Amino acid sequence: MKKKIESYQGAAGGWGAVKSVANAVRKQMDIRQDVIAMFDMNKPEGFDCPGCAWPDPKHSASFDICENGAKAIAWEVTDKQVNASFFAENTVQSLLSWGDHELEAAGRLTQPLKYDAVSDCYKPLSWQQAFDEIGARLQSYSDPNQVEFYTSGRTSNEAAFLYQLFAREYGSNNFPDCSNMCHEPTSVGLAASIGVGKGTVLLEDFEKCDLVICIGHNPGTNHPRMLTSLRALVKRGAKMIAINPLQERGLERFTAPQNPFEMLTNSETQLASAYYNVRIGGDMALLKGMMRLLIERDDAASAAGRPSLLDDEFIQTHTVGFDELRHDVLNSEWKDIERISGLSQTQIAELADAYAAAERTIICYGMGITQHEHGTQNVQQLVNLLLMKGNIGKPGAGICPLRGHSNVQGDRTVGITEKPSAEFLARLGERYGFTPPHAPGHAAIASMQAICTGQARALICMGGNFALAMPDREASAVPLTQLDLAVHVATKLNRSHLLTARHSYILPVLGRSEIDMQKSGAQAVTVEDSMSMIHASRGVLKPAGCNAEIRVCCGRGNRPGNTTPERGSLGVIWWKIMIAFAMTLKLCCQSSPTITSASVIPVVFT
Repeated sequence: MKKKIESYQGAAGGWGAVKSVANAVRKQMDIRQDVIAMFDMNKPEGFDCPGCAWPDPKHSASFDICENGAKAIAWEVTDKQVNASFFAENTVQSLLSWGDHELEAAGRLTQPLKYDAVSDCYKPLSWQQAFDEIGARLQSYSDPNQVEFYTSGRTSNEAAFLYQLFAREYGSNNFPDCSNMCHEPTSVGLAASIGVGKGTVLLEDFEKCDLVICIGHNPGTNHPRMLTSLRALVKRGAKMIAINPLQERGLERFTAPQNPFEMLTNSETQLASAYYNVRIGGDMALLKGMMRLLIERDDAASAAGRPSLLDDEFIQTHTVGFDELRHDVLNSEWKDIERISGLSQTQIAELADAYAAAERTIICYGMGITQHEHGTQNVQQLVNLLLMKGNIGKPGAGICPLRGHSNVQGDRTVGITEKPSAEFLARLGERYGFTPPHAPGHAAIASMQAICTGQARALICMGGNFALAMPDREASAVPLTQLDLAVHVATKLNRSHLLTARHSYILPVLGRSEIDMQKSGAQAVTVEDSMSMIHASRGVLKPAGCNAEIRVCCGRGNRPGNTTPERGSLGVIWWKIMIAFAMTLKLCCQSSPTITSASVIPVVFT
């Protein structure tokens, strides 16, 4: 499918966004019934947008959505369906020639499916049969580490928790996750520097800051609701500075679709007061240049008896390692800084001046910072810059990693990690009466390597598109077809489903916007946003006929006969689930560093 790409000269948002949303809605949704659901998106009694992880404001507009969110919902609630008749007309081989967009555009998955090699088609089977067969395959493996348990960031906290509990009782810590390939440097870098692998700001801090530095991300395409916050801070007189190799419209100017005046007058708000096109891979050099200038100017101010540019009290009281950082940046040559960053000393000095003048600064970053060989070091240099002026732990200041999927951070909070802490495992085992495995498991790349070498025999995917998420898609394709078992929990068809194993299953689940009706009534799940806020999500639309992710997790583990002499009964703990999640979420949080504890432990210049 070839799409014509046209030049767009307008601001981000505005009538262009409205037109694009209207087109998506017209193609995918029942306008009479489904569009009204958008008024329930990102509301306390509604459902959380699956588009991104930007937090919900306490006081929001009646129509608190963005272009991406509206398109995501239109894509999710389409009345098109991929069912038995679809696969009767399309073999797996023929579907491999379809584009990725075409595969998802075919519609929603509505029935459990099993691949039939004779006909080269997926065929429907009952949920009971699917669970029994998958359970039997899992019990046939002599080593639980032969199974990889992949998780996508769209998974709810409850489903992710049950998923990791099932896998750990099975005996494995193999938890490749989509975050391994996006914000893993954040989890590692921030934890080493400030004691917690998450951001330190709340949405309210954007109302108090003097400066926001946006580096390595594009809000216009990845988290459009952030544009509303950027617009608000600029309107009140704060500054936003953009650092990015490309000129992104969402960093330059914005027309708010929820603002009648801007829409009717075709006016716009200028966002970035300055824009610096750093060279790809040059972020660390730029940051070192800024820090060198700040230290040199601080030394000059001290020698002249003027007030310090740095927060000396904060550095002495709350940090360690500043002398080592000072030595490193002062010994960085300007010719190297300019060559690697692609910016002149004059440009870097402008940035340093703006940062020095601001009392409260927030640094926002995305995968333009993390997706590098030295991504962890990039993240730590951002923290170093903030620490120099005490911009961690005070209102209107801090570090703000911008997550992608709407619950990719929550999945990790509730235990999706290949390297769980000993404390977490001890609490988990005590709470649920089993001995969890302690050996580290596989992250995403290690899991693919295990599949390529034949060490792994099975892959279970809780959402996502595993094959396309891997860095080397061509190298991944053939080994995935040589697995013994592949299970995909999904809402729509994607290319990973077509790389069939000896035994392949697709288990369809509800989307975020759909009602999960059980005997006790409509259910809710929870998600965690980019700023560590956990809130409920309740679907409002009639479901496409699938199970909820939580029921799939429980069903896969709670099958009769799922026992082995080595690992006991796989169903033994599930009766406790209904009353345990709230307590266990507290358990997860108690077993992880928190911002509160980080405020009394010296943070580290790294």
